[in-house]
Amino acid sequence: MYKSHRIAVIIPAYNEPGKTVRVVENIPRDLVDKTIVVNDGSTDSTPRECEEAGAFLLHHERRRGIGAAIRTGFRYALDNNFDILVAMAGNGKDDPKQIFRLVQPLVDEGYDFVQGSRYLRGGEAGVMPAHRRIVTRVYPLLVRLTTGFPATDSTNGFRAFKRHVIEDPRINLDQDWLDDPLEYYLYLKILKIRDFKVKEVPVSKIYPKGVPYHQYTKVRPGHDWIPRLLPLFYLTFGIKK
Repeated sequence: MYKSHRIAVIIPAYNEPGKTVRVVENIPRDLVDKTIVVNDGSTDSTPRECEEAGAFLLHHERRRGIGAAIRTGFRYALDNNFDILVAMAGNGKDDPKQIFRLVQPLVDEGYDFVQGSRYLRGGEAGVMPAHRRIVTRVYPLLVRLTTGFPATDSTNGFRAFKRHVIEDPRINLDQDWLDDPLEYYLYLKILKIRDFKVKEVPVSKIYPKGVPYHQYTKVRPGHDWIPRLLPLFYLTFGIKK
């Protein structure tokens, strides 16, 4: 809790043994009231490890996608009266010690949504593969063109929201096509609505040196980026709401 605000951290997880549990173990307990791990159909020890480390577990019987997992976590947090919802990666690429950087502007500065950025001064991009670096630079340019917001890191899933943003009736997270790209839809809707006070803050993105790309991410280059581009296309041209 921070200044009477109840804080929930939502961590989607799919087959990340030894990784998600380290995230859970490093969550600042004096700040975060509940760590919610959404097990998206894992077939290994990931759920058990996280539960033993003190996380609250929600389960999908089969893998439904990162967007569906985040949606499940959001629903639980809203139903249980949390004031601030933080989303972060379950593969260890986000630093739990930096959660306060996201929460503080919501509480002390009146922001509604805070986006983490590896590209702001004070942030860290790590040792990213070349294709990943290109995508994470180009996508914010498209966001700037379509929303007018001076985005620097639109693909970073380390974010924090006040509950009223997620509850806003103009934002519909229950659409089936969002099971994968929900993060991108939500981010773009917030910027396009323009009623919300939005800020970026510097954060670190951790890419282990010498570790093959497929060992620290489930995102397949090219193939998995197509659905993540759909919200930008659909919302820009009014195809979806």
